[in-house]
Amino acid sequence: MKNVLLSLSGGLDSCSALHIYKNSIAMAVSFHYGANHNDQEIRMAKLNCERLGIDHKVINLKDVFEGMNSALLGKGSIPEGHYEDASMKSTVVPFRNGIMLSVLTGIAEDLNFKAVMIASHSGDNEVYPDCRPEFNAGMRAAMAMGTYNQIDLLTPFADIGKPELAKLGIEAGMVPEQTYSCYVGGEVQCGECSTCRERDWALGLRDAP
Repeated sequence: MKNVLLSLSGGLDSCSALHIYKNSIAMAVSFHYGANHNDQEIRMAKLNCERLGIDHKVINLKDVFEGMNSALLGKGSIPEGHYEDASMKSTVVPFRNGIMLSVLTGIAEDLNFKAVMIASHSGDNEVYPDCRPEFNAGMRAAMAMGTYNQIDLLTPFADIGKPELAKLGIEAGMVPEQTYSCYVGGEVQCGECSTCRERDWALGLRDAP
């Protein structure tokens, strides 16, 4: 039975999750929160959902994040280099996952789904506080306590890295060229920003970033 709601950005990780768990996912939700790359990502999210026949919803959160300080929101340049460099903190959007998970939990409760899934992996933990196991444990408890259906938070990739996740995704039918990961947000992925470098590393196209 399909009873899972997936947070789907359109990037390599979440599109991998979409394909791996396609038989459990009832709907995927993408958020446009004003980031440089949202339009390109959402285009890929829609494409993958259409391929699999999975309902796709786009939610506008631009007003929520407007004015927040993050390079992803146009406040400063996108850093290049290693994903775990201190400069990557400029790409943090304050409590982004917490805000999005709250919205997703409400949708899941309303539609009588059993769980919300996110595709965060072990490599996200260094830079992003709202991807860490401690955050996920706290959010899981809050989601269950705050809903009649005791909505669960699924984080199936929390203990593996991006290369392993990409491999599983490809095996399940995910096509890397039909995903978008670049923080710059151009029509063609830049190949040099930190997330492009990490993506290429995960796909075996370059050495570790």
